Amino acid sequence: MAEATIDYWASEQLVLCHDDQLGLRAAIAVNDTTLGPGLGGVRCVRYPSDSAAITEAQRLAAAMTLKNAFAGLPYGGAKSVIEAPGPNVDRSALMRRFGQFVMRTGGAYIPGVDMGTSIHDLQLMADAGAEVSCNEEDPSPWTAVGVAAAVRAAIEQTDRREGIEGARVLIQGAGHVGAALAHDLAADGARIVVADIDPERAARVAAEVGGRTVAADEVLTTPCDVLSPCSVAKVITPERVPTLACRMLVGAANDTLSDGSCAELLAARGITYVPDFISNAGGVIHIHSLRARHDEERLRADVLRIGARTREVLETAGATGQTPLAVAVARVRRILADARDASAGARSSGAARRDSERSLTAA
Repeated sequence: MAEATIDYWASEQLVLCHDDQLGLRAAIAVNDTTLGPGLGGVRCVRYPSDSAAITEAQRLAAAMTLKNAFAGLPYGGAKSVIEAPGPNVDRSALMRRFGQFVMRTGGAYIPGVDMGTSIHDLQLMADAGAEVSCNEEDPSPWTAVGVAAAVRAAIEQTDRREGIEGARVLIQGAGHVGAALAHDLAADGARIVVADIDPERAARVAAEVGGRTVAADEVLTTPCDVLSPCSVAKVITPERVPTLACRMLVGAANDTLSDGSCAELLAARGITYVPDFISNAGGVIHIHSLRARHDEERLRADVLRIGARTREVLETAGATGQTPLAVAVARVRRILADARDASAGARSSGAARRDSERSLTAA
């Protein structure tokens, strides 16, 4: 294991969990709790090494800090990864055991569903005593609603028009989010193109919305107005940017860009990029809505505000010459700095009040 590649201090809290008897190896990364407990999913996939799993947990936790803060939610950023167990492992027992480790964080981490985990898995963690989210409802439909709002905003802002009638949107990934997104945008008149590693699934979704399909390996080079990655991460790399045939990049997949340099390369090519932590925040907004007991009308309004946030970022980027990514990250830094200042001020006032009370008592 190349432990030298791990930055153990990249998070506020890094918890490594293992149970050899059950075959559990997992990492919980709590990136930042300035705004509240860290909220983020549990990913259960195979990793090439332990160091890769730990590094991914920390990277994804940092992205959750951006997502939750930018969406105006009272949560920090956190994430966990479980190294996918072998075929003979008791998955139910493993998830309950992981729930026990989550419980030990004392509420600093609130897990949800992610790649490789399900609502049932989260229910098992809750059975073990952990505070969890996503153990009753799948948030993916609301993720799609938010992405659709971001797509509409990007098209209208970039093309200086109202509506998306006739816009070509290529959706990469025809799973729960991608399929729902296709239906939503098609209802507004968009022309939908679908790609998926499962050609039959792509064909089914395309037929439902009157669209067409392209092969999975033709996604980047197929001309379209909007490319919407809704499956794998790191679709866009510096080497791939020159091959892109889209004018806008707005998707649901986390970590659409392999690294920050891609944002500058996209801008140089005139491709509008909406940071994924803005566009795919509908799921975490849904989670907060459930926890806060908001009704569906309030939830929908909150998710649709993703469109307004998208417009604001694109307007600022256009006016300042910055990339949308730089604008959005700077805004999150201000949000966190203001929250820390407010917290420090409250502690200072409390200390001053206690000192005054002690002085009066002494007198």
